[in-house]
Amino acid sequence: MPVSSSVDEGQAEVPDEQEGLPINELFYSLQGEGTLAGVPSVFVRTSGCNLRCWFCDSYHTSWEPTHAWMTIPDIVDEVQSFDKAEHVVVTGGEPMMHEETVELLEELEGAGYHTTVETNGTIMRDAPVDLMSISPKLASSTPTKEKDPKGNGEWSQQHEESRIQMDSLTAILEAYEFQLKFVVTGRDDMPEIEQLVERLRSQSTANINPTDILLMPEGVTQEQITETRGLVAELAKEYGYRYTPRLHVNLWNDAPET
Repeated sequence: MPVSSSVDEGQAEVPDEQEGLPINELFYSLQGEGTLAGVPSVFVRTSGCNLRCWFCDSYHTSWEPTHAWMTIPDIVDEVQSFDKAEHVVVTGGEPMMHEETVELLEELEGAGYHTTVETNGTIMRDAPVDLMSISPKLASSTPTKEKDPKGNGEWSQQHEESRIQMDSLTAILEAYEFQLKFVVTGRDDMPEIEQLVERLRSQSTANINPTDILLMPEGVTQEQITETRGLVAELAKEYGYRYTPRLHVNLWNDAPET
């Protein structure tokens, strides 16, 4: 995935005197996942991630990050150019890696936007966010040597040790409106999901309802989603959780800026 056509690719490293965020994509589409699936939205995709899921659907924000540097005012101006959207999705990569994401969210709040942050839940920051879409990474996401896109498994240990940060997860749940969205690769993921939900219920004061827990089929192409969605839908029925589609994949396959 190249840098979005709506921004100009700049330097790989930000100069000391320059401020802003590394932006991989900035585009207008429909929210494809979660409780707001189908809502017209502007997506601000930051580059950089502290994890390395082998199935990452944003490969060029994690495994091979590409980006342009944009100032916060320039990002907000670009968002406002899409005049039909009232909802902004700040995503990545992991957008909460960047302190400047807080400033962006403050500016978006001031401009009257409803915001969703897509996060892996490992980093807690105090920011105005209408919906935290938290996607804790399961053991099945770990890039073992056999699954690593680069074939060397060098991220396996770091990913496995970092993927669940209970202090951050519980703090986010207690501070924000949220949805817990799990990428499901198969039935074997369910015991870990159940165990994590019970840990979160016991260690936080958040009220986690079954409808707050979303199961999403793994896959970044229409062919892959077709293979997994039936099972995941059945698992959602069996466990009483919500099923979420990957609407953008169903509509546009793996095209960029969707």
